[in-house]
Amino acid sequence: MECKVIPFQTAAERDKTDADKAEALLSKAMEGFHKKLVVLDDDPTGVQTVHDVSVYTDWEEESIRKGFEEKENMFFILTNSRSFSVEETTRVHLDIAARVAKVARELGQDFMIISRGDSTLRGHYPLETQLLADGLTKNEGAVVDGEIICPFFPEGGRYTMDNIHYVKEQDNLVPAGMTEFAKDKTFGYKSSDLTEYVEEKTEGKYHKEDCITISLDELNALDVQGVKVKLMTAKDMAKIIVNAVSYADLKVFCAALVLAMKEGKHYMARTAAAFTKVMGRILDQPLLGKAQLEGATKNGGIVLIGSHVKKTTDQLNCLKELDGQVDFMEFQVNTVFEENGLEKEVEKTVKAAEEKILSGRTVVIYTSRQLLAPENMTPEEKLQISVKISNAVTSIIGKLQVKPKFIIAKGGITSSDVGTKALHVKKARVMGQVKKGIPVWMTGEESKFPGMPYIIFPGNVGEVSTLKEIVEELI
Repeated sequence: MECKVIPFQTAAERDKTDADKAEALLSKAMEGFHKKLVVLDDDPTGVQTVHDVSVYTDWEEESIRKGFEEKENMFFILTNSRSFSVEETTRVHLDIAARVAKVARELGQDFMIISRGDSTLRGHYPLETQLLADGLTKNEGAVVDGEIICPFFPEGGRYTMDNIHYVKEQDNLVPAGMTEFAKDKTFGYKSSDLTEYVEEKTEGKYHKEDCITISLDELNALDVQGVKVKLMTAKDMAKIIVNAVSYADLKVFCAALVLAMKEGKHYMARTAAAFTKVMGRILDQPLLGKAQLEGATKNGGIVLIGSHVKKTTDQLNCLKELDGQVDFMEFQVNTVFEENGLEKEVEKTVKAAEEKILSGRTVVIYTSRQLLAPENMTPEEKLQISVKISNAVTSIIGKLQVKPKFIIAKGGITSSDVGTKALHVKKARVMGQVKKGIPVWMTGEESKFPGMPYIIFPGNVGEVSTLKEIVEELI
């Protein structure tokens, strides 16, 4: 299939899998399946489809053990590795693989690792999953037969058809390789066809023709046994491409996957958030409302916007329609190139924000939209600059001496750093979602503001008006 922009209605037209039958097939397959699902989240937005599960913000052996000992069949470890260097993500993923294997062995608990990555294909891939697979082989002796690649995420408008991954923009589906996400300065790519993406990202180690592909036709036909046969052929970390336009498609695939695992096959997964919802058997629940999200204070709230993707900028511009009802402050990112520039900018911003919040006003702090980086900077250097800016923006929350009514953080790296570095959350409970794909944490007792709903708004999710709608409801 040629990679071209197609109407969004195409996804609906290809949605032919019987939802009730798919659910029944998965329920049957899950009988007697007791693997603990350990989800490594490369930014905090991976919980955007789940509720009533724990998120640990470190990967110490004690935290991993607590996750395994919980009654739920799934827990998340927030690595935030999308902001890491290659060296740092290498060290962290080898550590995690060793610790997970050790804890599981001591507890006699079988498990599956899911590497929750970006639905627009950014991040340290294939590095992270290869490290995990190598680590498990070294520490457990288990060889990973296949790697599930499933970036399907309908809440964010991400669909995979004929192996091509699409991103919804207005009323169209745009091949991922043609979007702004493919031009990411650190994690850019060219291919929209996932078999070609695998070959591109693995630098030819895995060839497109060697990928195992699961088609929509197979899933539409509820062919669990046929898909299972394909999965059973996987060996040596074979790449398995999952096409999906509905949760029913994914349920049929997961039914086959579970049956293959029951027969002793081992798989790793690099997926978006939809996969964790299906494998974790998370039921739908209503979106969270104002009553559940308001803190017990008359202070104003704070919105922190660090993401620079076009969707975020459009959402910010829409939010500015509330000017007069909320107060806007632009954080000047180019002060990063001045001596002590960021520190001075933080100090000025914190002082002004506290005054507004104490008076009952909600404050929106957003980073200036253009970073004037020198042209000769390497991707690693650009990433380091981004991290410096993110740390500075995050520190605004960390330095607040007044408790806001609510906190919204916009952008994956920003929201992770706010949660871990500014709010000092060690363990959070996922309450659910305020809008589709926009999760809410309940902060733990150890945090800077205990028992507070914290809204994590991914940079690349939602309609233009979504941020405005959330803020409007809360102010």
